[in-house]
Amino acid sequence: MNETDAVGKIMFARWAAFAVLFAVTMAGSLVLAALALSPGGLGFADIVALVLFAFTLPWMVAGFCNALIGFVIMRCSADPVAAVLPAVGLIRDDDPVTASTAILLCVRNELPERTIRNLEPMLEGLSASGYGERFHLYILSDTNDAELAVGEEALFSGLIATWRDRIAISYRRRTENSGFKAGNIRDFCERWGSRHEFAVTLDADSFMPADAIIRLVRIMQVDPKLGILQGLIVGLPSTSLFARIFQFGMRLGMRSYTIGSAWWQGDCGPYWGHNAILRLKPFIEHCQLPLLTDNDGKERHILSHDQIEAALMRAAGYHVRVVPREDLGWEDNPPTLLEFMRRDLRWCQGNMQYWRLVTLPNLTPVSRYQLVLAILMFIGSPAWVGLLGLATAALVLCDDPANIMRGDFGSALIAWVLLMWFSPKIAGALDVLLAPKERRAFGGAGRFTVNFAIETVYSIVLCPILWISHTIFLFGRLFNRDIHWMGQVRDDHVVPFGLAMRDLWPQTLVGWLSLALVMFSQPWALPSVLLLAGGPAFAAPFAVVTAWPVLGSIAARIGIGRLPEETATPEDLLELALPAITPEGRPPLTNSV
Repeated sequence: MNETDAVGKIMFARWAAFAVLFAVTMAGSLVLAALALSPGGLGFADIVALVLFAFTLPWMVAGFCNALIGFVIMRCSADPVAAVLPAVGLIRDDDPVTASTAILLCVRNELPERTIRNLEPMLEGLSASGYGERFHLYILSDTNDAELAVGEEALFSGLIATWRDRIAISYRRRTENSGFKAGNIRDFCERWGSRHEFAVTLDADSFMPADAIIRLVRIMQVDPKLGILQGLIVGLPSTSLFARIFQFGMRLGMRSYTIGSAWWQGDCGPYWGHNAILRLKPFIEHCQLPLLTDNDGKERHILSHDQIEAALMRAAGYHVRVVPREDLGWEDNPPTLLEFMRRDLRWCQGNMQYWRLVTLPNLTPVSRYQLVLAILMFIGSPAWVGLLGLATAALVLCDDPANIMRGDFGSALIAWVLLMWFSPKIAGALDVLLAPKERRAFGGAGRFTVNFAIETVYSIVLCPILWISHTIFLFGRLFNRDIHWMGQVRDDHVVPFGLAMRDLWPQTLVGWLSLALVMFSQPWALPSVLLLAGGPAFAAPFAVVTAWPVLGSIAARIGIGRLPEETATPEDLLELALPAITPEGRPPLTNSV
């Protein structure tokens, strides 16, 4: 048996193991739900509830399976990264960089000062590495705000002049912005792509240190079958309370989820559109995105381009893999709930386009699975809202609560759903608590445990708010409602209560209507209903309070949502002078156990 056949058999066994685990977990969850709803037999409402519950399951079950696999690898492997990406063991820190690499920074209506702040430490590192002549930075602008465009051109021209003799930099602004970000990069490919072997993709809020870029280039050099190599992305230390808690939770969940999925997906991994490296020749030849056509015959460009490009790259015979290391790149997270929702709905609109692409020819089964799962991530939201409405109606109309749900199986079902929901973060938290060095990096076991509890409550509040937002938007999509691509507000700012109510009144109405009906009919059920209705009911004050700059500054000082970068700040991040990091780069610690 040759090496290719052996690898193929191993990967088939891993796919089969994941498929069995996924199927058993799905089936077991549905059986548990059916048992919980069994008093008096399964009526029409119970069947509807089971169907809705089935639509909520795939994303949670995938998270649970990936987290379980990832946790085992993290705890049992001496090098979890090498366990899922063997190519990292083939490179050394002194391997020469021979490939020509373009660095693509895509911007649209962004403050250029902030972008330059993130670029200069990277440029300094590349220049100091001795490989500066191997890299060329392309600033690819789609800015259509005339005032911003004037300032952008002036500042980026100054950047070009400053680095002229050390790193090549080109600035180009499109006046016709077809194809969104994917169109922007396609324009680069047609103009300059043939000059380079690789391209590193950055978003306007991305920060990648030079060492991380060089490491990705070295891995691509040793494996000619790699088409896309994605780095793990974590949040930059922030003084926004909303962002701090969000990225603390993402930090816990991303590693176990990514390692677990990388183990069984193998060479059919994810691409998130930035903080990644592409092999340009196959990308140019095989990853041109198709145009879609609406019901009215109008052509539409694909908004969520990344996963489609990954699927097309894999279909062409090249590998797509992820490096699950947390020092390869950072990004800014939205500082407020309202900014987060705008970004989230753009993703929702983009993912819904995948319906038309799942049947593209030559895609691998894993690629089709990824596209379907990306759709179900948002389709599950109306199902959750439907379950809230159905549960509220059942409680209001029932004569005997015992006829709605069995107490024993009902409690077990709620506990099981919460376990699946939070399993990637639980796996990450256990991994941190079991490693003394990791515990200290997060500020000690006591502070870490408190932050985990805060993040859990935060997620229980946030997720139902987003579910209602997705549901309203998906209904609007039936009437061709679109989200337009706009620049994001990335700095901390106050959210007035009136603005919060204007944007969040549907969530507020749904939440309080459900709570009021249950309170006056079956008050004993209020704690359970709060899991789904509590967040929406308090959506507006949640948006206001988590946006208060003074509260975010206090949280940064006392360590709420503390990240390892705030305990021992990498030198690259120190150069960014982030407000969340003290000048010494080490906020005061009161618990380092």
